[in-house]
Amino acid sequence: MSQTRVKICGLKTRESVTAAVEAGAAYLGFNFVQRSKRYVDIETARDLAADVQPGVAKVGLVLDFDNAALDAINARVPLDMIQLHGEETPDRVAEIRARYGLPVMKAVGISGEGDLAKLDSYAGVADQLLVDAKPSDAADLPGGTGVTFDWRLIANRRWTSPWMLAGGLTAANVGEAIALTGAKQVDVASGVESAPGVKDSEMIRAFIAAA
Repeated sequence: MSQTRVKICGLKTRESVTAAVEAGAAYLGFNFVQRSKRYVDIETARDLAADVQPGVAKVGLVLDFDNAALDAINARVPLDMIQLHGEETPDRVAEIRARYGLPVMKAVGISGEGDLAKLDSYAGVADQLLVDAKPSDAADLPGGTGVTFDWRLIANRRWTSPWMLAGGLTAANVGEAIALTGAKQVDVASGVESAPGVKDSEMIRAFIAAA
């Protein structure tokens, strides 16, 4: 198990789930956003999550979902955490936490110093923060773009909630990212893929080893 806690996000197959767990991932991410290349349907996610050993957190990634959509997921998939990757307000974060009794991770995109205040607004409301690269205006989705941000912006910053670093991380750069930011947790999706949405077991193992 690596000292840095690793989340492998966008898992769709039993092979990649097994590779992530065996390599020491602390979190497994299942993406329920239909327009994402990493989308997994509720029944597949349920089957993949059902066999995961205790102690590895199963995270459901959603994007501005209403209660009906969240109800459908939580009724079938044994999640340990909900990851909000849209424009959910602090009030909405609190509402989802209360409704499902699960920890909530809120993703916030960063591209410049002006974005840091948004992180502060979610600290203490969300159980965890996901500090991600802010996508370009042309991007179709707010995460999983393979783009990094200037890690010096958050170098050794701390919030009242635990946080996780995301955005363009790979086995080649994750060590530098951890050294610069002091991150105790990191998240990867595209950085362990051989093609968009296609996880590579060797890349998963290499990333976790590097972290």
